Amino acid sequence: MHYILVNQQAVPCDDVSKWALWYSTADCVVAEEWIFDVRVSTIFLGLNRGGSGAPILFETMVFLDGQSGEADCYALWEDAEAGHRALVLLIRTEMVSSAVTASVAWNRIASRLNGEGKHSPQ
Repeated sequence: MHYILVNQQAVPCDDVSKWALWYSTADCVVAEEWIFDVRVSTIFLGLNRGGSGAPILFETMVFLDGQSGEADCYALWEDAEAGHRALVLLIRTEMVSSAVTASVAWNRIASRLNGEGKHSPQ
């Protein structure tokens, strides 16, 4: 199923041509922030990447040195915004508490999260 955004709300779109036209010009960025050499990006996917249940339409990714790691996925714009803010705060907190760079902070966080089996840094 394809989705478009109307006032930050995901709306199903059964017409693939209409969806493709909308998606080609849409601003699908929920939030993006650079923390030195680490980029945290949260976007609207326009497609359900989940299984059963609420559609998973938003995704936060972390980019470092040309590599990306999935941080989390969401069903709603509001949850995506909150998740983005929480991840940025987590990286900044790790930087301060451990006196490390953003890239080292993200690598430590990604290792912990991957160990929990909740996230899949690549």
